[in-house]
Amino acid sequence: MFVDTNVLVAARSANLPGRQAALDVLANARRTEPLRISRQVIREYLVVVTRPQTWASPLPMPEALLDASRFAAVFEVLEDSQAVTDMLANLCRNVPLAGKQVHDANIVATMLTYGERRLATFNVKDFRRYGQRLQLVLP
Repeated sequence: MFVDTNVLVAARSANLPGRQAALDVLANARRTEPLRISRQVIREYLVVVTRPQTWASPLPMPEALLDASRFAAVFEVLEDSQAVTDMLANLCRNVPLAGKQVHDANIVATMLTYGERRLATFNVKDFRRYGQRLQLVLP
């Protein structure tokens, strides 16, 4: 199962209402299937948790980088490749999207390139556009 950035952020933050749901979905999935992320998810995580506009007390960068190292050790990290870029272009041609939605399209392109269909995310609205290509797992 591919894990979206927002699930990792929720699992990390004791102050977010979705924390326990994120922890539960990760623990349950870990028992039965590989958990996957991409380098994009790691970058997005660093952006979100260190951004002062998002958090009253953002994580210090060294702490966020330690989290990123842990993610790389625990999750299978799916790499960008020419095949991912080709899949992204295909999605951009065939699914109505533009602007920042390309970031989510790249996650989907990465998943599909590696044969992954299951996505754990709190961001259901933006991923529904991919229809039957994905199975959304809601924390």
